[in-house]
Amino acid sequence: MAGQNGSGGVCSRTKEKQKIPDRVTLKKEIGLLSACTIIIGNIIGSGIFISPKGVLEHSGSVGLALVVWVLGGCISALGSLCYAELGVTIPKSGGDYSYVTEIFGGLMGFLLLWSAFLIMYPTTLAVIALTFSNYILQPVFPNCVPPYMATRLLSGTCLLLLTWVNCSSVRMATRIQDIFTVGKLMALGLIIVVGLVQICNGNYEALTPQVAFSLDRTPSVGQIALAFLQASFAFSGWNFLNYVTEEVVEPRRNLPRAIYISIPLVTFVYTLTNIAYFSSMSPEELLSSNAVAVTFGEKLLGVFSVIMPISVALSTFGGINGYLFTSSRLCFSGAREGHLPSLLAMIHYKNCTPIPALLACCTATIVILCIGETHNLINYVSFINYLSYGVTIAGLLFYRWKKPNLYRPIKVNLLVPVCYLMFWAVLLGFSLYSEPVVCGVGLVIMLTGVPVYFLGVHWKDKPKCIYTFIETATCVGQRLCYVVFPQVDPTEIVSASEWTDHPSARSSFSANS
Repeated sequence: MAGQNGSGGVCSRTKEKQKIPDRVTLKKEIGLLSACTIIIGNIIGSGIFISPKGVLEHSGSVGLALVVWVLGGCISALGSLCYAELGVTIPKSGGDYSYVTEIFGGLMGFLLLWSAFLIMYPTTLAVIALTFSNYILQPVFPNCVPPYMATRLLSGTCLLLLTWVNCSSVRMATRIQDIFTVGKLMALGLIIVVGLVQICNGNYEALTPQVAFSLDRTPSVGQIALAFLQASFAFSGWNFLNYVTEEVVEPRRNLPRAIYISIPLVTFVYTLTNIAYFSSMSPEELLSSNAVAVTFGEKLLGVFSVIMPISVALSTFGGINGYLFTSSRLCFSGAREGHLPSLLAMIHYKNCTPIPALLACCTATIVILCIGETHNLINYVSFINYLSYGVTIAGLLFYRWKKPNLYRPIKVNLLVPVCYLMFWAVLLGFSLYSEPVVCGVGLVIMLTGVPVYFLGVHWKDKPKCIYTFIETATCVGQRLCYVVFPQVDPTEIVSASEWTDHPSARSSFSANS
């Protein structure tokens, strides 16, 4: 391929300034704004529009529900601070997988990759796509549930469209993410403004301390833990920027900045949105609603109530784009480490996009859509996802002990990961106690990767026919997708793993740079 010898498509607009040959490599096109929209766009999905009732149901009162939302944001902030340190210390795309592989070795990393690629991301994408199609089709079928086949076809069409966009251009994909994230915030802003108007008109009885903290029943510790799990699910996605670290402009500056901006903003918006709901709906109305934002719109927006289902649809459309963008980079990173077929580590020689990885993610999601058991799978996904957070942040502590002299541009206080892990252990313990079957199945799904790892990755002396088949399949894939291996950036002289806290090492790096 032309890209392999430097005479292919130009992937850097500053070629003459840097005086280096043309390279086929992932482009650094994610600035601070796009970095923020990736985090915000992946956190704000359909959850805040549809089911805040889970937090209220388990907490037992309006006041305690609001406390849970605020603390849920704070816990996410603690986790994101830990990921900020890991992201700038191990500056690789792939997020949890790359960090766990670097810290604990190939098997642990492969188990995370296996469960994420097999179940976690395809199932999440399928659920978001089905939510999108249900809300788009709601006006067409106002008095009944949209037909099964219609929702699947629309979901598949949406996935294929966004896969094509992501294959065509990183810039186009990030622009879509920017636009739809702004749209989500505007929809939530409308809810907040209408809620504040209600409060100014005196409709705030449910928010007064006497009423807000009145309990019909005293929630158990287990119920409070389940309320936090509901809130944690609504905040999931705060670590997604770490999956695309290598495409962030100046990641050591912009990655932590994006995290510091996005998590407090989402926590603020979530809390105000729930206050708006409670200013206009009684707890009984909220608990009886399957789509809180839609019920809110029907009650207060009159003829403009159609804005709410459209907002949910647009929100989920942006969520699909964000999940495709980030999950494909996970496949790309796994293939680069030798844990997935090497074809998935290749990028288009001209567009510099990981087309095989994107197609693999799209295909896996369409398979899950065809299976149809998404609601059962999502329970297992939630457990695996939450387990991976704890393992990764535990890895931060282990890495500090393993490499104490490693240079860390950001080094959070030790209390941050410790507090997060204590909270994580409590929630995980109550999950195991209350849902042992779901947690057990989640662990079994993850552990099925052990024999796959030893047969596919660890076993090096495979029969020659297997290697011949893999080579042929890779060659065919390259020709169909016009992809090659990314070229190494010649300006990257010193890797992060070589940095230490010693001043001599830092000055040497500066001189080489």
